[in-house]
Amino acid sequence: METIFKITQAKQAAGYKSNASIYNLVNDGLFTKPVKLGARAVGWPSSEVAAINAARIAGASTEQIRELVGKLHAKRKELLPTV
Repeated sequence: METIFKITQAKQAAGYKSNASIYNLVNDGLFTKPVKLGARAVGWPSSEVAAINAARIAGASTEQIRELVGKLHAKRKELLPTV
């Protein structure tokens, strides 16, 4: 089952201390964009955080992580039901 991390969980799982760190990574294309949960709430799918962590542990380059983030965003679109 997929879990959605709020900012505190996402930054802890990724090893960062500040919210700004996560949002700077998002702006640089090195972390996935948050998923809107409500009018004032966002979160990150735990599987995406885990995939980015695994890439970093494996020694992926900045460009490889950007490519991974792009693939993770594309995978989200695949989850949308077709009408």
